[in-house]
Amino acid sequence: MKKELKGQIIETISAQLKQYPNFYITDIAGLNAGQTSKLRRECFNAGIVLNVVKNTLFAHVLNASDNEDMKSLGETLVGNTAIMYTEVPSAPGKLIKKLQREGFKKPVVKGAYVQDCVFIGEDKLDQLASIKTKEELIGDIIALLQSPIQRIISGLENASEGKADDEKVGSAKPAAEEAPAAEAPAADEAPAAAEAAPAAEETATE
Repeated sequence: MKKELKGQIIETISAQLKQYPNFYITDIAGLNAGQTSKLRRECFNAGIVLNVVKNTLFAHVLNASDNEDMKSLGETLVGNTAIMYTEVPSAPGKLIKKLQREGFKKPVVKGAYVQDCVFIGEDKLDQLASIKTKEELIGDIIALLQSPIQRIISGLENASEGKADDEKVGSAKPAAEEAPAAEAPAADEAPAAAEAAPAAEETATE
């Protein structure tokens, strides 16, 4: 490879590392044409940039970096290497797990630099796939903070409804007690009618 071409590739890799805060170092060797096409299509749909790189050139970029943690990923640059650049930390991990469920044996994660942390080894896949973005973490925290408040509001609303029901029941009781009082005069009229009968008999006798 000509020196000029190497320089261009190194510049491209450096630019991508600056553009994307997270990247996975993977092995995709052995995929057939159809599988490779599907992988690239899935990466595109997930907003992942997939590039096959030469180990020596990628190592050159890592070693030139001021990030000491990132330099430690140089040990993963063995055999076939494809870089998955992403803005969403868990996107490549979730995609790889999805492909594995569909029968893909590759990609295999060799290492990753995600949210300023280094991950080395295929056994880190589950951990990488479960990493949440800062926005998701903030959303979880807000939900946790809102939960007690919502319970308090709900409790106050239930208490308010219960008080309103009690007031309705209390206001209905006097009305029920007034009903017999209204019938009392009718009961008093019966003796008066009975007293009037003898008076009528006396008049007839005279």
